[in-house]
Amino acid sequence: MRLTTDKQYVKFCTYGFLRNLRFFDAFFILFLLEKGLSYTEIGIFYAIREIVINVCEIPSGIIADTYGRKTSLMASFILYIISFFVFYMSQNFWLFLIAFILFGIGDAFRTGTHKGIIMSYLQQNNWNDQKINYYGHTRSWSQRGAAVSSLTAGLIVFYSGNYESIFLYSIIPYILNFLLIMSYPAELNHSLKQRKGENRMGMGEILKSFSANIKKPNVLRIVNISAIHSAYLKGVKDYIQPLMVNVAVLTPIMLHIEADRKNGIIIGVLYFFIYILTSFASKFSSKAAAKSKKYISYITLLCGFLCGIICGIFYIYELWVIALIAFVGIYIIENIRKPIMTGFIADNVNNEVLASVISVESSIRTIMTAIIALAFGIIADNFGIGAAFVSLTTFLLFSSIAINNYKNKKVF
Repeated sequence: MRLTTDKQYVKFCTYGFLRNLRFFDAFFILFLLEKGLSYTEIGIFYAIREIVINVCEIPSGIIADTYGRKTSLMASFILYIISFFVFYMSQNFWLFLIAFILFGIGDAFRTGTHKGIIMSYLQQNNWNDQKINYYGHTRSWSQRGAAVSSLTAGLIVFYSGNYESIFLYSIIPYILNFLLIMSYPAELNHSLKQRKGENRMGMGEILKSFSANIKKPNVLRIVNISAIHSAYLKGVKDYIQPLMVNVAVLTPIMLHIEADRKNGIIIGVLYFFIYILTSFASKFSSKAAAKSKKYISYITLLCGFLCGIICGIFYIYELWVIALIAFVGIYIIENIRKPIMTGFIADNVNNEVLASVISVESSIRTIMTAIIALAFGIIADNFGIGAAFVSLTTFLLFSSIAINNYKNKKVF
């Protein structure tokens, strides 16, 4: 299969590229801190967002499988765009709360749905054996989008001198992505209303098949071990930004430029190189799976947590550059893991309910993310970011080891 000759592959890659043009991501924590929010309040917002996602996750997956995945995605992007407007206008706790809730609902309608579309497309073309390779390549374009996004955001902050405007600029690629999703072939909408004849499944059959798949022990194990590392990164990833500010202070360039503008450029450049690395990591995932498919998920899980502990230790001792390198390790490991875990889930469930099962994985991840984000914020406020990394990551590391070795029965 030559990916470059597949028109839908180009659309999938473009979707991922545009979706990650969220210019605010590189400065989100700094934006919230500038608005006078504490780490605990930020942790509360993150936790509420994840709770909202969790409440909407499974219903949104079932809705996507029943009424159409394209429809679900388009609704998601409308909610995202509205949330960007609210973030731009927010000046108090309650407006931020509304923005986070809207963003969370949008996330719930998106998460797992596009993966389901990709897996359906591969099945339609009898390319099931290409799951990890195909998804790894499309995800690599998502990381390239994040790289371009961070660099562009740095330039926006440099020229505007503020963080608010990046939310307005983020609306543009999301409108383009909405139009791109509309152009997807009708068969990829995959709604039950569109499926006629003998193979049509009713809502009751969908729920029955979904229940049967999620009860499989192997599926549950894969879902859990996939969710915890993703939840960890999602819960702590924005705390790399204060670390980058410290690295920027050490950088002996643009000394005559005011601090926020200098930080904007340097943080944008740092994120750019991070996402270039994660793009290569996503493409490398199929090779990593081929070498050690049985144990790769567990090994990478432990490595990710070890990077987090190392980051925290060097953060405490104010060795900012080494701490940053360790943090980048978490990003790289997650992007090696993600295509592998998505392929494992797709190999073990019925495609008719794939979006629903992936939504369950996302639901478990959101619960974990909410707990991690809230705990991290409270610890960071009282003991510092470095201590939060060390204590929380150590707990997750030993918990994962204990669960994996329960009754001496390894998961992978």
